[in-house]
Amino acid sequence: MEIDGVRTDRLGLLLDQFDRAREMAEVRLAGLGDEEYLWEPVPGCWSVRPRSEATTPRAFGPGEWVLDLGAADIPANEYAEVARQAAGGMSVAKIAEDWSVGVERVEQILAHTGEPEPDETPITTIAWRLGHLHFHFAGGWEWTFGERRQEPKLGVDFSPSAAVALDRFWTVIDRWRESVGSVTEEQLDTVGFSQYPYGSDPDDPYISVLSGANLEFIHHMAEIALLRDLYRSRFTASR
Repeated sequence: MEIDGVRTDRLGLLLDQFDRAREMAEVRLAGLGDEEYLWEPVPGCWSVRPRSEATTPRAFGPGEWVLDLGAADIPANEYAEVARQAAGGMSVAKIAEDWSVGVERVEQILAHTGEPEPDETPITTIAWRLGHLHFHFAGGWEWTFGERRQEPKLGVDFSPSAAVALDRFWTVIDRWRESVGSVTEEQLDTVGFSQYPYGSDPDDPYISVLSGANLEFIHHMAEIALLRDLYRSRFTASR
């Protein structure tokens, strides 16, 4: 359905949101250089690093450069999602598998009462955020429209070059957008249309997966935009 040439169907709304976010992101990423791309504003950042210099326990990637990743856990802001999974009939074992944690950790979260303690999350570089989005969308495409075989964390060759990373990134994003544009109404409502193994995709209707993908893209691009602002003002801010 359209009103004044604007699609108002479910897929149309999600595509329009994604397209506008992509346009803004491309503008905000223009001129990104290698130093800014790898800039670590505070000690202990997660970033893209040579394999020999990896400092996090689960850093991953198929090539010389890997993406930092810490020990598996469920962040406090996802406790409610764990509760929803359990209320929806997922077993504790399946939830543990879904989040790559032990059964004991899931049981601890389900037994938790009151407000959880805030997470101590690392600051991540522009390189990390782009790499994270790259493997998320590459894996999402592979496990929905591709052969559903490739390990997502081994499907992206990370690079210390901003230009190389962006060229590879936009290629993946445009492939994703083209494939999503052909999804049918029936497929939007199909549970498990995406079999992406990280997260709840196999247990969700695809429209929920698409909504989550848009959110992932938008919030990480907003973070990247802020990091660029901070990088430009790092020597001019009053002290």
